[in-house]
Amino acid sequence: MSDVKCARMLIRAAERDIAALRFMRDSDEVSDEVFGFHAQQAAEKMLKAHLALLGVEYPLTHNIEALLDLLAERGVPPEPFEKLIDYTPYAVEFRYQGIGPDAEPINRDDALRLVDRVLEQVRRALAGDEGE
Repeated sequence: MSDVKCARMLIRAAERDIAALRFMRDSDEVSDEVFGFHAQQAAEKMLKAHLALLGVEYPLTHNIEALLDLLAERGVPPEPFEKLIDYTPYAVEFRYQGIGPDAEPINRDDALRLVDRVLEQVRRALAGDEGE
């Protein structure tokens, strides 16, 4: 699969997670564990899409920090998206054991704004790649 084709596939998958986030945003019936999982998944897929566009074979990892580090090594500044690192535990750990009663609830609007910003950046990178 070409890098661009792989990136498009990952972006479409991330868009499905983002659609789920929008649907769940105002639901009290959806736990933060479920919401956080989809936020993590959207972020992971978009970061991997960006890596694919750069021609990088991305690792099979749920670790957002590791993906941001790989992007930083290729000149993509991680600063705007470092808050995504907080979602890494939702991929596996919190999904199974829960986040605990004392945990700060996810600000769902902030989470959606953040994943939307990542999506915008990856779409710009894709448009630039296709324009070459």
